[in-house]
Amino acid sequence: MILIADGGSTKTDWVLYNKEENLVSVRVKTQGFNPTLQSSDEIYTILHSEIADKIDTALIDTIFYYGAGCAYAEANKRMFEALKKVFKTENIEINSDLLAAARALCGHEEGIACILGTGSNSCLFDGEKIVDNTPSLGYILGDEGSGAALGKRLVSDCLKKQLSAALIKKFLEKYDLSLSQILEQVYHKPMPNRYLAQFAPFLAENRKEAEVQALLKHCFTLFFQRNTMVYRRSWLPIHIVGGVGISFANELKETAESLGLSIGNIVESPMNGLIDYHK
Repeated sequence: MILIADGGSTKTDWVLYNKEENLVSVRVKTQGFNPTLQSSDEIYTILHSEIADKIDTALIDTIFYYGAGCAYAEANKRMFEALKKVFKTENIEINSDLLAAARALCGHEEGIACILGTGSNSCLFDGEKIVDNTPSLGYILGDEGSGAALGKRLVSDCLKKQLSAALIKKFLEKYDLSLSQILEQVYHKPMPNRYLAQFAPFLAENRKEAEVQALLKHCFTLFFQRNTMVYRRSWLPIHIVGGVGISFANELKETAESLGLSIGNIVESPMNGLIDYHK
């Protein structure tokens, strides 16, 4: 039995897969993890409380964990230690969520694979491996087009009165927000990227507003310009995985077309593609 995990910063999908019978026996959801921002002990505590009693660890031969923040040795080590402690095995392969996206979206074809969820990332995939990657840089220095980036821009535009008074009022009342609350959450509470990303649905709900359309086009233009166009492969399809990709598929396609780019597959989760890959 193999355990496959698709781990984002907000949520993680787990699948226990029986290769011999070609059967998914267990599916579990937990909150997300990011070993760049969390310690091994913090991850272990969450895993133990949310998944340890839902999966029989004695059945697991191998774990394939794909996760946000799993692109550097130290972060991967923290994730490995937490998983080993919970599942009592050392046969664990830690990969980035970006490789999960590439394998699930491109299969064995060349293409550009992107993540647009709480965070964002992209890579050039040659059908076997990632051959180029523009670093995400996280929600402070990068993550263009992500839920966190959309939320950050929305909050900033509201507080700096760059949007109409009616839309600002609607936003602040919907979430019962004040300036002091926002600043406290962003600068003094954990996971500010998740906090900001929660506001992205407001943009989807008000997408017919011209100013919202302008905000979305600006943010998605930055995503393509700073993350995919640098590969200089404008003829390749751009595949996207993640909740933001699904929620704003039309806006992404329109923005891509305006830049001479083409969108390929858009899926919410790479899990089905990963199951096929690991068969």
